[in-house]
Amino acid sequence: MFTSMNKDKRTPSGKALTDLVLELFRLNNRLLVAGDRLVANIGLTSARWKVLGTITASERPQPVAWLARDMGANRQNIQRIVNDLTNEGLVVLRSNPHHRRAPLVVLTDAGTRAFEQAMRLQAPWINELSDGLPVIDIETTLRVITAVSRKLEGDGKSE
Repeated sequence: MFTSMNKDKRTPSGKALTDLVLELFRLNNRLLVAGDRLVANIGLTSARWKVLGTITASERPQPVAWLARDMGANRQNIQRIVNDLTNEGLVVLRSNPHHRRAPLVVLTDAGTRAFEQAMRLQAPWINELSDGLPVIDIETTLRVITAVSRKLEGDGKSE
């Protein structure tokens, strides 16, 4: 029979995942700072870069709510960033034939150039950052993070 104390105690995998989550929080903060530094000279931030990347990776133009969903982000935060990108001429809003009040977000030529410039900076940076890390360890970490993410999304699938 479980007592309250036993319910509060983490299993070995629960403790390991807690440690991973805490390190991921620290890593996320460091990645955002590093990303901001990397793209500052081209007028981007990590947040803007991520939105441009999500738009680029989409098969077709999407409304803000869909971009936010794809990013696992809050719609209001993505809307604010899209507004900034619109004001800077990096994206435009186009009418959505499926939803009158949810325009589609589309990259402009300037937005495409900014994203491509950011990615040219990213390649040597990520190559240096990954130097000495075994590919198999990176792939294993990705599988664990993906499985946890899917559990949080509620589908429970694992790879």
